[in-house]
Amino acid sequence: MKNTAYLILANGRVFEGTAFGAEGVITGETVFTTGMNGYLETLTDPSYFGQIVTQTFPLIGNYGVIEKDFESDRCHVRGYIVRDMCEDPSNFRCGGKLEDWLKKQNIIGLAGIDTRALTKILRESGVMNGMIVSGEGEEAKSVLASLNDESKKSDLLEKIKSYKIEKAVESVTGSASAIEEDAATVFTESAEYRFVPVKSDGTKIYDQAEAMKDGKGKKVVLWDFGAKANIRRELLKRGLEVETVSALMTAEEILAKNPDGIMLSNGPGDPKENTRIISEIQKLVAKKVPIFGICLGHQLLALAMGADTEKLKYGHRGPNQPVKQLSTGRVYISTQNHGYAVKNDTLPAGAELSFINTNDNTCEGVRYTSTPAFSVQFHPEACAGPLDTSFLFDDFVKLINEA
Repeated sequence: MKNTAYLILANGRVFEGTAFGAEGVITGETVFTTGMNGYLETLTDPSYFGQIVTQTFPLIGNYGVIEKDFESDRCHVRGYIVRDMCEDPSNFRCGGKLEDWLKKQNIIGLAGIDTRALTKILRESGVMNGMIVSGEGEEAKSVLASLNDESKKSDLLEKIKSYKIEKAVESVTGSASAIEEDAATVFTESAEYRFVPVKSDGTKIYDQAEAMKDGKGKKVVLWDFGAKANIRRELLKRGLEVETVSALMTAEEILAKNPDGIMLSNGPGDPKENTRIISEIQKLVAKKVPIFGICLGHQLLALAMGADTEKLKYGHRGPNQPVKQLSTGRVYISTQNHGYAVKNDTLPAGAELSFINTNDNTCEGVRYTSTPAFSVQFHPEACAGPLDTSFLFDDFVKLINEA
């Protein structure tokens, strides 16, 4: 028999459901993601550090756990909420049940609640902190007792509201390095599952030599702020030599590696908190090294160039986000996971808006004319897809060769 678990939102709303995974009490920033698949990539994406993730798609876990699909070596979410957790997964690659894996990862889960109602609250009120209470431990009992005591309930809600994601980047940097593979393995496995490079016209490249010819002999430093493993894979598929370095590294140390290009990765947290990294990026920009930024890397590059960022009401999370390329007018479907955005009207001279989100017109990409650099808010390396914008990695190779 499943134990009861609870989600307590900072506004006082309580959801009661069933527990899965680990037991205990955790507080985090409650968000929702709209993916119908790719839950393993979500759970192992370092950008979700500090967050309680709600899946809007009702059935999760139906293909179990597949380690080859991980984006890093561990789970990074604070807590996990689903409508229904599949107890009997079925897939030829399945290596176990999701619930069992989450328990090993010490992740507290909540199932059986009305995730649609929760999502509506987050859309209308904005992202808010929450607390998941699971199990029969003393802390869990104390929290539940506070809910029934008005004199203590307000203190509990204040505690939930006060939670803040801190030291995000330094907590997750390097977590994808443990699952790095060589280029030949990456391309062979990508071809097997049709996850090969895709050109801007939609053509897939299955020939390894053809896909890698333009990047051969070029070296890229992947500056890891919480990188997804697939960023490195997409670079390797194009023949580039990739060296992953810690977020703690300085510009001088990176330049000492003589890179032909620098990849600024995704990552968690408020971009403005990374003042040291922003300062180091400014030094790299001054050296005119070709730069490609994704997600947090996009935001940090914009801040380094003089733009500003803002926190979105509830963010963009899921593999069905439409973005428009302004130079062509074409709309692509993208995967996204971010709670902050670059403010369009703060872009400095020498920076051009290249992509916008067609839902809210927020900045989804910037191309710089004052330095060989460009960045996007969405994930062109998206895994489990879509593959629509993976051609941006070819654009990066082209930028490197032109430089």
